[in-house]
Amino acid sequence: MLNWVKLKKLCMKYFSEMRWYTLLLALLFYTVTSWVFLFLAEEHALLEANDYFYWLIVTGSTVGYGDMSPSTSAGKLIVALYVIPVGLSIFALVIGRIASWVSDQWKRGARGLKPLNVSNHILIIGWNEKRTDQLLKLLIKEKLDTPENPDIVLCVRAEIENPRPSEIEFVRVASFNQDEDMDRACIETASTILIDNPYDDVTMTTALYCSKRNPSAHKVAYFEDESLVGLLQKHCPEVECTPSVAVEMLAKSAFDPGSSLLHHDLLDVEEGQAQFSVDLPLMVNPVSVEALFLGLKKQYNATFIGYAAAEDANQITVNPDFSAVVTPGDKIFYIADQRINDVDWNSLHA
Repeated sequence: MLNWVKLKKLCMKYFSEMRWYTLLLALLFYTVTSWVFLFLAEEHALLEANDYFYWLIVTGSTVGYGDMSPSTSAGKLIVALYVIPVGLSIFALVIGRIASWVSDQWKRGARGLKPLNVSNHILIIGWNEKRTDQLLKLLIKEKLDTPENPDIVLCVRAEIENPRPSEIEFVRVASFNQDEDMDRACIETASTILIDNPYDDVTMTTALYCSKRNPSAHKVAYFEDESLVGLLQKHCPEVECTPSVAVEMLAKSAFDPGSSLLHHDLLDVEEGQAQFSVDLPLMVNPVSVEALFLGLKKQYNATFIGYAAAEDANQITVNPDFSAVVTPGDKIFYIADQRINDVDWNSLHA
């Protein structure tokens, strides 16, 4: 009895650790020996190549359509005692391995351990729990309204799983400054990089690293300490820095009641009016602020609020004079019910 238990444990260990090539060899051995046994039993009707493989798979997996079957007594014994039991075991091993592999791949993706293959995506670096989850919610809603519909990739160091597995891609890394880790998030092909960490020093070093790896991407960094904004922009002027505005909104609401609600409404993509931006195409002639203001309002029920010149994107002119002129490449900011994807710029000149 003791020897039987040892043999059982040995077999279980061997089959649980069986490699794919071992499984393929076992399948090949089973296929060849089954053919030899049927040949010796003179089951010639089952031995033609196409018929044999079809019959072996159907019989070995116990599906058993019954359209082909052994006719001799020896053939029936071979099928009952060898083809079906051994085939069922191998079939179960193959299905089990495939299911295990698929499950492992899904778990690796949920844990952020798989490398991605995306480009022109929005890369979010950092995890701030509810704030990041709200950011993801807004980005998902925004991307549905854009023709590009870019992928969203969340890259974190925290030991979490993908918070929105059906909506975003997810990568977990050991460091935001290691090439091998960040390559899994396709940092060099991202079109937009949003950096938001609980600690400003991590945000600072991550922004410097991103500027080196992907200088052409639109980069935005969020800081709790506004004093760090000037330091980062001194070394990386192309990074758009967003300081915390909660205190400023609170002070503004003290003298102008409703200001915080107004700012919240402009930032919310779920309800009410929202703020958007669009670049004036290079092939369009320069257009005056008066034409933009009146044209956007009449044709799209949108309100023009300002623009940023192409040569200095960090300097935004809000509420400009009607006589000011917006040139091709400048970024236009407006308020509307939803994003305007197809603006007829020529009609605005009229």
